[in-house]
Amino acid sequence: MQSKRAGSQTAQAAASRQGVVSVRLIGRPAVSPVCASKKVGRVTPAARRADTIKAQSAATIDKTAAPSVTPSSNGAGTRVMIIGGDGYCGWATALHLSARGYSVCIVDNLCRRQFDLQLGLDTLTPIASLHDRVRKWSEVSGKHISLQIGDICDWEFLSQAFTSFRPEHVVHFGEQRSAPYSMIDRQKAVYTQTNNVVGTLNVLFAIKELAPECHLVKLGTMGEYGTPNIDIEEGYLTVTHNGRTDTLPYPKQGSSFYHLSKIHDSTNMLFTCRAWKVAATDLNQGVVYGVRTDETMADPLLINRYDYDGIFGTALNRFVVQAAVGHPLTVYGKGGQTRGFLDIRDTVRCIQLAIDHPASRGEMRVFNQFTEQFSVNQLADMVSREGRKLGLDVVVQSVPNPRVEAEEHYYNAKHTKLVELGLQPHLMADSMMDSLLEFAVQYKERVRHELIKPAVDWRKTGVKVNTMGAAVAQ
Repeated sequence: MQSKRAGSQTAQAAASRQGVVSVRLIGRPAVSPVCASKKVGRVTPAARRADTIKAQSAATIDKTAAPSVTPSSNGAGTRVMIIGGDGYCGWATALHLSARGYSVCIVDNLCRRQFDLQLGLDTLTPIASLHDRVRKWSEVSGKHISLQIGDICDWEFLSQAFTSFRPEHVVHFGEQRSAPYSMIDRQKAVYTQTNNVVGTLNVLFAIKELAPECHLVKLGTMGEYGTPNIDIEEGYLTVTHNGRTDTLPYPKQGSSFYHLSKIHDSTNMLFTCRAWKVAATDLNQGVVYGVRTDETMADPLLINRYDYDGIFGTALNRFVVQAAVGHPLTVYGKGGQTRGFLDIRDTVRCIQLAIDHPASRGEMRVFNQFTEQFSVNQLADMVSREGRKLGLDVVVQSVPNPRVEAEEHYYNAKHTKLVELGLQPHLMADSMMDSLLEFAVQYKERVRHELIKPAVDWRKTGVKVNTMGAAVAQ
C-alpha cells in the first residue's frame, strides 16, 4: 500500500480542490452537483452565520489559550476516509489525523444537523457549517481535507467516493447514534436500523469490490454487551461446554433499537471478514466526554458540538449543564447504572492507533474503547462536588427511569488492548470536571431548560409518529 501513496497524492490533491460534491439530504433525492470552488461576490448568509459563530466562540477560545496547530507528517499521506466526519467524534478525529499528516476525506450527509432541525434541538456550542469548518482548518493548519456530501446508503454515491479517493483506511462513524432517538416511534426505529445496517453493508461491499486492501475501523458501542453478571471481555469469550472448548463472539444484549443495529453491524462485519477476507477493527466505545482537543480549539470556527438534551446528550453532559444553570441533576432511577467512559482526546488517539496498527486480512478485531468506568450516582457526586467548589448550587434529584435497564448491576469490562498499542489515557480528574463546568457556564445563556428532561419512554414507543413531542418533556 505504501507504494501507491506517493504517486497518487498530487493527483488526489488536485482533484479534491475542484470541490465537486453531490448533496443528498435525509428523505430527499440527490440534487445537482455543487461546485465548491465557485465564488460569489457578496456576503452570503453562510458567511454572516460564520461571523456570528466566531464572535460567540471567541471569548472561550481566548480564555483557554488555544494551542497553535503544528503540522506533522507522522501519517505520511496515508489516505483515511472518515464517514460521519461532521459529528462529534468524527470532526475531532478528522482534524487530529489531518494535523498529523494523514490525507483525510470527510464523507457525510449532514443528517446530525438535520436531526436538530427535525426535533428543535441545538448544540450548546455554536458550530459553523461543515464547509466553513473545512475551509477554516485549511487556513489554520495549511492542510487540506477533502469533503464529499452524500448518503452512504446510496450505493452510487458511495462507490464514486471510494473510486475517487481510494482510501487505505475507512473510519466509520456515520450512523444514527442515539438510543433515545431510536425509541421515539416506529418510524425512527426503522430509520435507525435501515440507515445503520444498510450503510455499513454498503461500506463492506465497497471495500470488497473497490478497495480490497482497505482496513475498516468501525465505531461500535459498549452497549452491545449489555450488563451481564460476568466480566465483559474484548469481543470474544472462550467457553467450555460439555467437555468441548471454543472461542466465540461475546454474547450481545442490546437495550434499544440503536444498540441492536450495532450488533447487526458487528455480525455482518464478522461474516465478511471470514467470507471476503476484509480487515476490520470494531471499536466498542464507551461514553465520550469533553470538547477540547488541540485542533478543535485552534480557532472559534473549529469548535466541536456539545449535546445536552434528552435525545443526544449523555448523562455527564446533562449533569454538567444542569449544574451550570442551577437545574437539579436528574438521575434516572436508582442511579447504579455503570458504564465505561473516555475523554475525546483519547477517542481520537484510539482511532489513530487502530489505523497505525491495522488488522490483518480476514481478521475481525474487537477493542473495548474506554478508560474508566463510573455509575450514574458517581457522576452526579463528582459534578456536585466540583460544582460547589465553583460556587454553584447543585442539587441531585432522582426521576423515574424512561429506559428499560438494570439500575443496579455488576459491571467489569476489560480494556487492555488499546493500552498495549500505546494509549496513554486522560483520566477524569477533578481538573477535567472543573474544565467541563467552566465551559458550560461560559455558554449557559444558550441552554434551553425544556430540552434537558427525558422525553422518550422505552415503554411507550409506538407506531404513531412522535417527532413533535419527542424532544421536549411535558
